[in-house]
Amino acid sequence: MIAYVKGTLTSKTPSSAVVDVSGIGYDIAISLHTFYSLPELGQEVLIYTYTHVREDVLQLYGFKTLEEKKAFLDLIAINGVGPKLALTILSGIAPDELARAVYEHNVGRLQKIPGVGKKTAERILLEMKHRLKPPEMQSFSDVVEMEETSPYGIAFAALIQLGYKSQEAERALATARKKVGDTASVEDLLKASLRVMAG
Repeated sequence: MIAYVKGTLTSKTPSSAVVDVSGIGYDIAISLHTFYSLPELGQEVLIYTYTHVREDVLQLYGFKTLEEKKAFLDLIAINGVGPKLALTILSGIAPDELARAVYEHNVGRLQKIPGVGKKTAERILLEMKHRLKPPEMQSFSDVVEMEETSPYGIAFAALIQLGYKSQEAERALATARKKVGDTASVEDLLKASLRVMAG
């Protein structure tokens, strides 16, 4: 198994990259998200890889982050989802957004991806839910603010317990924060967030 390839980027397209390692060019299938993160040609690059072996094919699939590689491995472990479809899915949705869709059972979001029908989307959401932890919220500038003991973390958890979806709670808290300030109490944050929710 080739864990990663590190060398000079000699070619890149939205679906593949070629990396020269000591005179050997590795042709690696990639997602759009990985393509956008690649450096200019001629620069050094490190791409995490998965080696797919069949009777007539040996293909490398590459990822700029370990997070994307893990999502790929979780996807191909699902019956009916092969490497090509998994890469298509990751071209249409980032790993953190995929985790959110799984956590919220958002079938419609996956169905927007070419090649993913309702049945496939439902199977992906069902099987991946057992493999993924709830997605971390990334909207706030300081991740520390979302610790469970912070006012923002406590307010967020309270909104989730009230039945709001994570995206709704996240947006409401972001808006509330602007209105009540960075030093607001949990009570003030909740009141402001609920007013935002009420429209």
